[in-house]
Amino acid sequence: MKTSIATVSISGNLREKLAAIAKAGFTGIEIFEQDFIADEGTPREIGNMIRDHGLEITLFQPFRDFEGLPGGLREKAFDRAKHKFDTMVELGTDLVLMCSSCHPEALGGIDRAADDFAELGAIAAERGVRVGYEALAWGRHVNDHRDAWEVVRRADHPNIGLILDSFHTLARKIDPETIRRIPGDKIFFVQLADAPLIDMDLLYWSRHFRNMPGEGDLRVADFMRAVAATGYDDWISLEIFNDQFRGGSAEGLSRDGYRSLVALMDEVAKTEPGLAIGVPKLPDPVRVEGVAFIEFATRGKEAEALAGLLAAMGFAHVGDHISKKLALWQQGEIRVVLNGEETGYADTAYTLHGTSICDVGLQVSSAADTVTRAEALAATPFSQPVGPGELEIPAIRSVGGSVMHFIDAASGLADVWDVEFTGTGETASGGAGLTRIDHVAETMNYDEMLSWALFYTSIFDMNRAPMVDVIDPDGLVRSRAIRTPDGAMRITLNGAETHRTLAGSFLAESFGGAVQHVAFSTDDIFATAARMAEAGFRPLPMTGNYYDDLAARFTLSDERLAEMKAHHILYDEDASGAFYQFYGRPFAGGLFFEVVQREGGYEGYGAPNAPFRIAAQKRIIGPKGMPRL
Repeated sequence: MKTSIATVSISGNLREKLAAIAKAGFTGIEIFEQDFIADEGTPREIGNMIRDHGLEITLFQPFRDFEGLPGGLREKAFDRAKHKFDTMVELGTDLVLMCSSCHPEALGGIDRAADDFAELGAIAAERGVRVGYEALAWGRHVNDHRDAWEVVRRADHPNIGLILDSFHTLARKIDPETIRRIPGDKIFFVQLADAPLIDMDLLYWSRHFRNMPGEGDLRVADFMRAVAATGYDDWISLEIFNDQFRGGSAEGLSRDGYRSLVALMDEVAKTEPGLAIGVPKLPDPVRVEGVAFIEFATRGKEAEALAGLLAAMGFAHVGDHISKKLALWQQGEIRVVLNGEETGYADTAYTLHGTSICDVGLQVSSAADTVTRAEALAATPFSQPVGPGELEIPAIRSVGGSVMHFIDAASGLADVWDVEFTGTGETASGGAGLTRIDHVAETMNYDEMLSWALFYTSIFDMNRAPMVDVIDPDGLVRSRAIRTPDGAMRITLNGAETHRTLAGSFLAESFGGAVQHVAFSTDDIFATAARMAEAGFRPLPMTGNYYDDLAARFTLSDERLAEMKAHHILYDEDASGAFYQFYGRPFAGGLFFEVVQREGGYEGYGAPNAPFRIAAQKRIIGPKGMPRL
């Protein structure tokens, strides 16, 4: 598979972009004219510099407003084309993108445009150059790939071909299946971009909101399946215009772009028979069966306080590691590890973040397949020395530099608790009725959300929910849920734009900590709340006004409302079911626990309650501007 990316897709100057693109694994780049002009090197020097990075110049672009021009404007367009062809020869590339004209004086007509391109093809052939014609979604006369193909077909010149761009086809809601009728050898180049579904001007949408395949809502896989069916077997390239990306990390964006292309083509290969494009064989997206464990890096009085909190929530200290300072706490299917090591990764995590969730273990269908797929999709592997009697459990880096381990039953890795831990005599039965982890909530800067959503949905069999705005008294936090089809694994990604929000202050004070809270499931939240209260658990207190509002919004009995108020239980419902939740108080710089009960088909996370929960947490944390001790 030949992967390319347009230099306009990422931030930085041309030289910074080249380094990032090469490091990510791409083998080709589209040179965007603005990046080329801004560099001080000559065309030949720039071409050599690109090849020194191990990259091929796949395309020079864009050439605007060529076809359909009258009189002197037409002559000038041909002169411009000849100049660009000469520049391309110096650069060392043979393909230029010409997008359909938006010129106010351009004349319509398929035959007129075809005549222009037939004449241009002869000039291009003299210089060993090819011309690709692309239909802009907002083109003055040609804005549909079917019309662009008809221009190319009638031009009937071997140096004139078609360039297809997923955004221009899908944004206009053109059926991508129509691409299957185009001969593959007349498709000179394919560009891909996704985008969120937004009702706005096509040009503005394209120039500001494109993103990587798999990060938006367009049918990019359907588009690429249709392209593959033509027999096309050449470059697949990204062309992304995005305001957020322009200020992002060139290296991170390049990695995301490469990940998106590999994941997309893996999907296409698995669903489109007879694919001509060579695609690496990857394991299927991995089935996640649940959270196997969460691990805290902690020590000293913070570790003692956390152990006391777990005990109050009904957890039992059931085991200790055979050689390390790891304590295993359990209740139902939930395992929590407290890591007090003063060497290795956990020590580094504690030094940087303080008490924090440094590791999340996932129960997966195959740990080996998970790592194989993750590494092929540009995930960073993680390992550290394994001690005597320990199992080598595969892992990768995750959000905020944290670690994600993978456990499965078939390999024997699920036996780690019996192999590496000795019992304390306590048992995990009973407790307060907590059964499993409902969801893990990860906090990050808003501009990282697309990247981490792509990370999860490309490696695992997980889907994105729509973005939700969470109102904080001091700003806005955007939240997006990622979940498996059966709900066995749920993750919420919470993007902070300012340090004044609760999520933003957690990031600032933990120096980029990842998991901010964990939600545990129970089958009877009222019994759980009562048992935990008896054990000394202190819930996050809610206001009387909240329960008065509940009485007005929902049909709840007085007895049920009184019980909810007594235990500070929050409530939401939708057409599918109901949701009960209560929270623990913040600890260790902003971490907190949640307990939830789902009834019926409720799949949300109690988003309407978030502003009241955040306000209550901020009352406990203390006045604004005061440092926390």
